[in-house]
Amino acid sequence: MATYSLANERLRALEDIEREIGAILQNAGTVILELSKEKTNERLLDRQAAAFTTSVQHVEAELSAQIRYLTQVATGQPHEGSSYSSRKDCQMALKRVDYARLKLSDVARTCEQMLEN
Repeated sequence: MATYSLANERLRALEDIEREIGAILQNAGTVILELSKEKTNERLLDRQAAAFTTSVQHVEAELSAQIRYLTQVATGQPHEGSSYSSRKDCQMALKRVDYARLKLSDVARTCEQMLEN
């Protein structure tokens, strides 16, 4: 259950980033619209430019955090809330057990054939 809540939290964080990107585009549109006017409102431009810069820095930081997390998951490094590495280790152990059974079966068959002859 904890894994699902962590995944939902990560998805919510990505949705927040998406909304913030939308706000960035709106700020940029407002600045462009204001710059297209004959007489620009300097205060509005300053506010929108500051909001744009702050939002871009926040989005960059959040995306970097998401990328770091995904890098940890993809490389199997331990990280909070994931059992990927443990599951992968277990799967590999089961495959080794199956391979050992197969080889033991081959050895048993060979021994039986040698005893028959």
